[in-house]
Amino acid sequence: MNILDKIVNRKKEEVAAAKENVPVAELKKSKYFNRIPYVLKDFLLDPARTGIIAEFKRRSPSKGVINASASVKTVTQGYAAAGVAAISVLTDIDFFGGHPDDLLEARAVNEVPLLRKDFIIDTYQILEAKAWGADIILLIAAILTRDEIISFAKLAKELGLNVLLEVHNLEELEKSLCPFIDAVGVNNRNLADFTVDIRTSFDLFHHIPDAFLKISESAISDPKTIIELKAAGFNGFLIGENFMKTEDPVAAIQTFSSALISV
Repeated sequence: MNILDKIVNRKKEEVAAAKENVPVAELKKSKYFNRIPYVLKDFLLDPARTGIIAEFKRRSPSKGVINASASVKTVTQGYAAAGVAAISVLTDIDFFGGHPDDLLEARAVNEVPLLRKDFIIDTYQILEAKAWGADIILLIAAILTRDEIISFAKLAKELGLNVLLEVHNLEELEKSLCPFIDAVGVNNRNLADFTVDIRTSFDLFHHIPDAFLKISESAISDPKTIIELKAAGFNGFLIGENFMKTEDPVAAIQTFSSALISV
């Protein structure tokens, strides 16, 4: 059993428990449930923004603890001030050290799109995302069937949420595309051994129809890489650990963004 299998098995347990503790009717009473989400496309294509989707992540299965002491409020507000297109917030507790409260806290202090970064395997989690103030959900092709992707994405669109489909190879891409997806994210991380290779994005780019926003994920630590990805046609760039692994993620993204302008 690989790490992805372990995460999914644990997620099934979490979702079952959550359904018992917080019924759907209660989720729908949340202060954010009737909120109109931001449109990801508007922010990704805004020339005044960097196209970066910056992530708030405390740890990961492959790297262990990344940043255990960072403040959600401080870091996410710093990201927004640096001109990001969106902010990704981990809500997985056991494997990434996240929490639903992180998303709620980020929503309370930011006016940019928020991605609920988690392993969605049930429609209940999409309702959670809406209740917690997310604007975007992530659907990971490696853990979902085509029918699940279609039904989950359709529900998300009915709720006004943006849908980011994550793929790692051509097979996942071809099985997963459907009209309810807004953006396709190419994850440059190999799920088998967690190595990263930016060439994955370049290899898959021309296989992604132009109807979808195109996002490169992982393996981005140099502003020059974003310049190359933009030249290829990518609209967005999800950066997970590059800022969070520093002592001051806000200063790190400010330096990165300044370098991006000067490249």
